[in-house]
Amino acid sequence: MLAAFIAVAEEGSFNAAGRRLNRDATIVSRRVQNLEQMLGVRLLERSTRRVVLTEAGDAYFRRVRPLLQELLAAGAETERFSDGEPRGRLRLALPGSFGRMWLMPLLVEFLERYPDVRLEVSFSNRFVDLIGEGFDLAIRLGVLPDSRLVSRKLADRKRMVVASPGYLSRYSPPTAPEQLDSHHCLIFSGKANPYLWEFKLPGRGQLSVPVSGPFVSDDAEALVLAAVGGHGLLYATDWLVGRELVNQQLVRVLEDYPVPDEGGVYVVHSSSQHVPNKTRAFVDWISNRFAGDVPWSVGG
Repeated sequence: MLAAFIAVAEEGSFNAAGRRLNRDATIVSRRVQNLEQMLGVRLLERSTRRVVLTEAGDAYFRRVRPLLQELLAAGAETERFSDGEPRGRLRLALPGSFGRMWLMPLLVEFLERYPDVRLEVSFSNRFVDLIGEGFDLAIRLGVLPDSRLVSRKLADRKRMVVASPGYLSRYSPPTAPEQLDSHHCLIFSGKANPYLWEFKLPGRGQLSVPVSGPFVSDDAEALVLAAVGGHGLLYATDWLVGRELVNQQLVRVLEDYPVPDEGGVYVVHSSSQHVPNKTRAFVDWISNRFAGDVPWSVGG
């Protein structure tokens, strides 16, 4: 209604206003009438030859014309967030160790590719509340709980048991999970039931084996350092020990006994509708960078 009124006021004609708005003149007239009824005042004097503003209409026109221009400018500026080059602040929630090891190099590349995006990154191993805490995106590891979040799987992950060649030269490598009770094991206290290591037994289901050892920590990277130093066996994820496996600081043991893990690496965000361009750009970017071989499979 406002656009119709302003067009008529500026053009001095319903026909000219209709051509400007690409609308029929009768539609423009009806919208102005609706505005007058809503305000309870006559805004235009109409004759067969011309249309002029009333005193009330002139006062209203002078007040609303700059407001409409601001609204149009605000709309055009806002549309740039969903169309065109990505821009604005992008808040990311990343897992601590995984984010530092494998995502930071990619974030630097992303900033170079999209210089109008400003990243705000939080590193934490907890599952943040994306909506409640104001995050645009998160990278999550493991099994996703049922939720209304939109997710895209970036990669599978595998769990395994590893040890350093030095440790295995001092102690006979275990050939079955039941032999772990005679080995030093490095314990990640952030795992559910950290003192039980689970394995798949060929044709016999799943086995949980109690373990103990000289070092317990909630920091996975600290446990990797302990394993490289020869202090015990480590129940680890492939991304955590990828570099050490490539350079042979660590080697796999018990390869005939897979470790159960249905988890993966996911990027998640809050909605599939009206997704900001910056969010779409990041999801597409990270998905393309994880396509094919994951970085830890070649040592980064």
